[in-house]
Amino acid sequence: MPKPGQSRWRDRLKARRSQALSSDTGGGWHPHPDAIDDHVELRPDNRGRVTGLGAICDLRQEGAKDAHSQSFVVSEFVTLDDGRRVILHESRGFTIGWRSSGESGSGDIHSWNHETADSITRNVLNVVRPDDDECPDDHPWSWLASLAQAQGLHVTAEDLRSLPYEVILTESVHQWLERR
Repeated sequence: MPKPGQSRWRDRLKARRSQALSSDTGGGWHPHPDAIDDHVELRPDNRGRVTGLGAICDLRQEGAKDAHSQSFVVSEFVTLDDGRRVILHESRGFTIGWRSSGESGSGDIHSWNHETADSITRNVLNVVRPDDDECPDDHPWSWLASLAQAQGLHVTAEDLRSLPYEVILTESVHQWLERR
């Protein structure tokens, strides 16, 4: 089934082909009569200017079977001037494990109650920053810029370096923290 507007486009193309084939001009550009036309109207990129950068931390649902740990998924994004966020990647994460306090009969879980929004934020920043000691930057600016450029955004590593970086904990992370 043709997409909306596709049959109208094909009708115009057929009419041009017919006109071109019956024309006596003999020169100029003519579409090939057997050409396949998968015309896609390209719209101008109105995505906006990049005004911010950050990471979103959410609970990782798979693997939640272990009662002694919690896994988190971390994605990085850029914020556009209209407030929209464009996800650059969702390839990072971390797991927090806890253990018994070791006191006889206590049954308490050590560090279960010690996680805070600040400690989760520190973990998020640890996973998004370069592991390489040779990298002097706080973040892999060039890699993040290339991811943004692949999304059609016009931004450089230097642009990203100058932007504010924020860490966002999802509502499910905040709820998880409240249950601790």
